Amino acid sequence: MPEVTDADFGAEVLGADLPVLVEFTADWCPPCRQMAPVLSALAAEEGERLKVVQLNVDHNPETTNHYKVLSMPTFMVFRGGEPVKAMVGARPKRRLLEELSDVV
Repeated sequence: MPEVTDADFGAEVLGADLPVLVEFTADWCPPCRQMAPVLSALAAEEGERLKVVQLNVDHNPETTNHYKVLSMPTFMVFRGGEPVKAMVGARPKRRLLEELSDVV
């Protein structure tokens, strides 16, 4: 899973041509680790229509604070440089796909 940082968030997420699903994650977060295979599968299946990246909240406080992320994992979808959807908490792939259907 590609990681983005405060330094490259603008280029990788806000400037992306595709919609981008960002997982705000942390090393100490068990539900975040549970989501890793789900997100890898999602990236493989939807790579033509959706970019999937992770942002470590402990290492990137500027972006985390800017988007007021308080719980891990938080998922945000960005399209055209703007956040268009936010979801909090781990979920199965099927449910995640359903929730993304209106923004992808």
